[in-house]
Amino acid sequence: MPVPTADLILEPWRTNCRITRLLVGSLPPKLWAELVPGLPRRTVRMVAAHFHNSRSGWINTLGVPLGIARPPRVSTFKATRQEVLAALPESDQGIEHVLRAGLQAGGRVPATAKYVWRNLPLDVGHVLSYFVAHEAHHRGQLILVARQLGARLPREVTDRLWWWQPPKPAKGKARA
Repeated sequence: MPVPTADLILEPWRTNCRITRLLVGSLPPKLWAELVPGLPRRTVRMVAAHFHNSRSGWINTLGVPLGIARPPRVSTFKATRQEVLAALPESDQGIEHVLRAGLQAGGRVPATAKYVWRNLPLDVGHVLSYFVAHEAHHRGQLILVARQLGARLPREVTDRLWWWQPPKPAKGKARA
C-alpha cells in the first residue's frame, strides 16, 4: 500500500477546518440559542460546539497517548460563538498532529490502549475521511437549520463553503 504524503492528507484537513470556521463564524447570532427543529434538546450552539468537542474527544483517544495535547472542551450549553471560534484552531492543530503521527508511522495512526471503539480503520486516509465526513454532516445540518428557522445564509457564505481553493495571499505577502 502506498504511503500517503503530508500534502495529500494535511492540506485537505486544513481546507476542511477553514470551511468549518467560515460556517460557524457566519451563523447569524440570533440562531445561536435556537432549538434544532426535530431535536428538542439540541441548539445551534450545541451543534457548533460539537465540532470542537468531538475533535477534542478523538485527540484524547488517539493523540494523548502519543504525547499530543488535548484541547479543553467548550461548554455545549454556554459557549459563545467567539469561544467556539477561538477553540477551533486548537482542535484543528490537534487533529493535524494525530494525522501527522500517522504519516510518520508509515500511514497508520498508532493504535493506543484508549482506542477501544473500532468503527474506524486507523490508516490516515480513513481517519481523515471520517473527520471530514463528520464535519460535513454537521455543516449541512447547520445550513438546513438556518433555512428552517428563516435565517437563510447569504449566498456569498454558502458559495464560499464550496470554494476549496486555498485563499489567495494579499498582494505583497507570502502565504503562511
